Amino acid sequence: MTWQAAAWLLLGGTTVLLFLGLPVAYSFFAVNVVGAWMFFGGSNSLEQLIRNSVVAVASFSLTPIPLFILMGEVLFHTGLAQKAIDGVDRLIPKVPGRLAVIAVVAGTFFSAISGSTIATTAMLGSLMLPMMLAKGYHPKLGMGPIMAIGGIDMLIPPSALAVLLGSLAGISISKLLIGGVVPGVLLAASFVGYIVISVLRRPEYAPEIAVTRFTGWERWRGFVVYVLPLSLIFVTIVAVISGGVATPTEAAAIGCAATMFIVVAYRALSWSALVAALQGTVAISGMILFIVVAATTFSQVLSFSGATNGVVEVVRAAGLSPMVVVAIMLGILLFLGLFVDQVSMMLLTLPFYMPIIKALQVDTVWFGVMYLICMQLGLLMPPHGMLLYTMKGVAPKHITMGQVFASAMPFVVISFAMLVVIFLWPGVATWLPNLLVGR
Repeated sequence: MTWQAAAWLLLGGTTVLLFLGLPVAYSFFAVNVVGAWMFFGGSNSLEQLIRNSVVAVASFSLTPIPLFILMGEVLFHTGLAQKAIDGVDRLIPKVPGRLAVIAVVAGTFFSAISGSTIATTAMLGSLMLPMMLAKGYHPKLGMGPIMAIGGIDMLIPPSALAVLLGSLAGISISKLLIGGVVPGVLLAASFVGYIVISVLRRPEYAPEIAVTRFTGWERWRGFVVYVLPLSLIFVTIVAVISGGVATPTEAAAIGCAATMFIVVAYRALSWSALVAALQGTVAISGMILFIVVAATTFSQVLSFSGATNGVVEVVRAAGLSPMVVVAIMLGILLFLGLFVDQVSMMLLTLPFYMPIIKALQVDTVWFGVMYLICMQLGLLMPPHGMLLYTMKGVAPKHITMGQVFASAMPFVVISFAMLVVIFLWPGVATWLPNLLVGR
């Protein structure tokens, strides 16, 4: 069988199963079994598939995923995240669209201490959206910032998806985690700017409301007592990674231990909260690790069939510049984001993308950060963006899916603009990791 036929069989079969509604992991496992039988040879292929699966999921580099997720789950279920949001609320002065601005600032803060994108969106949506709607905010201005800041969660460490991408793509996880900091902060600042400008142009989007003015210690109490200690978790993780003191796995363990210490110190950890946090962590981590097995074996089957090398040679023979090739890859990711989830995007593209990226000697951290932004855009783009449906799930019943879609679009445009900026000026993504971790 030619490599072209093998590529069509494996990719085509997976795509058909996905569109038929079969879960992601099952779709890839089914194709893996067929591919292994054909290319590895007979019954021995299944034994090889099982051995490869065990090796894939036992990788030490995947350990940060459940630890990062546990951090966010603990803060969410103990209520400390809500208290931190209240602390941020007291600090922000009277600005146009104040509640939406608070959502962005609080979401950015929670992104820096949580590894779960969906948890960030669900928490802010359930807490702040009803408040904004009750104050007369337009649904577009209420939902959009909350969904957009949830997508930033995968850029700002700790990020479970960044760890997963780095592990599957062979990108330095330390550099990838730090590389998302500057783009994430710039995106958050852009979102705030958009909110302020929108309300100045259309004041009816966010009616002016009376703000309780706190002074002295009452104003700073929430920041000092809750925000500052929790922020130290993020600072500690970045510091130990960039200083070479700890690996990403060790940094995740330190961050998780610090989180548990803080919630115990605040006497916020109950048995019910701990059980709920552990159940959420097991459910999400189990799903991700199960998919890792499917992804790794799929890459191996593709490589053994000759499809991977065949695609690399076609790209080389085309004589395209690395920038053009990367632009085409990003375009494909944006297109896929309309139809499939982020993990499926990684499974379908990384087996082909990374050999090409390495053959063209493209900076993998630069490409990895842009890949994360493409996945963030996929979370926000209709018709299948995961954060769109998360928001619909926590929004009041009178909110329609069309309103959810419309509220996300301005932030999709802003995120796409950030993608273009990083594409044209790679230093936005690579400067900080090169400075802190080294080249």
